[in-house]
Amino acid sequence: MNKQPILQLKNVDTFYGAIQVLYDINVEIYRGELICLLGGNASGKSTTLKTIIGVCRIKKGSVTLAGERIDGKPTKFIISKGVAIVPENRRIFPRLTVLENMEMGAYLRTDSDRVRSDIETMLELFPQLKERLHKPGVVLSGGEQQMLAMARALLSNPKILLMDEPSMGLAPVLVDRQFELIQEVNRRGTTIFVVEQNANMALSIANRGYVLQTGSIVLTDTAQNLLNNPMMKKAYLGGGAE
Repeated sequence: MNKQPILQLKNVDTFYGAIQVLYDINVEIYRGELICLLGGNASGKSTTLKTIIGVCRIKKGSVTLAGERIDGKPTKFIISKGVAIVPENRRIFPRLTVLENMEMGAYLRTDSDRVRSDIETMLELFPQLKERLHKPGVVLSGGEQQMLAMARALLSNPKILLMDEPSMGLAPVLVDRQFELIQEVNRRGTTIFVVEQNANMALSIANRGYVLQTGSIVLTDTAQNLLNNPMMKKAYLGGGAE
């Protein structure tokens, strides 16, 4: 494993105005890993992602990408450095076609030949999108929109892919398929940091996990150890403590 994290949050405090939301957050993600951030509603999961991409500014600590500090930088700068996000509720461009949505993901790239090749790769990974390539995004199902949001983000050729609640609003059978796709993208070499309420599903594919509670990390361990942790079973996994 590379000794330098691809993404690191160190002693991070984040505020909304005068209200503190994140407390002394420490996260390290290494190249090639699939890491999940778990927690209930209002635990600070989405705020953590917003802090990474510069939407929320930190008051203490640091955020680094491949050793370079990105906290305090504009979101466009952070994206240009190699951070991509699949936002909560997908947020595709409904009036643009599937192809145009994907091309938007590559708008900062200058290697147009490689972009075309990468689009073909995305269509191979998400074959449903190929069938709807010239249809507007608004006609896609929720599962297809999630695939499109992933393809759009991956076309920025990111160092790390952030995913905010990928299972939200999807039928159970589509959730299973969504996490299979996340795992496949990771197998192909993309480092992924996924924020998710469905702890069982996220831990089933992750290498490691962090657990947030009211803005603080209360647990971090390998995914398997978290699945077996009595506190996790009681609070997040639908079982009683053993």
